[in-house]
Amino acid sequence: MRLNIRVIPNAKQDRLAPEGDCLKIYLTAPPVDGKSNKFLIRFLAEHFSVKRGQLKIVRGASSRDKVIELSSF
Repeated sequence: MRLNIRVIPNAKQDRLAPEGDCLKIYLTAPPVDGKSNKFLIRFLAEHFSVKRGQLKIVRGASSRDKVIELSSF
């Protein structure tokens, strides 16, 4: 399953908000040295109750718009 995500770093609180055909995720982590990407994977793993290894950033590692792949193995 692939998810289209828009990340908003440096937010006041971590939260997920559906917006049209994508998810808007507000993260408290700063967009420095990949910290927000690591935090995003951790946040989504907790939200979907899966292991972090099942989530992978397919496109947009250095962009706010990302495509995340959720594999079920």
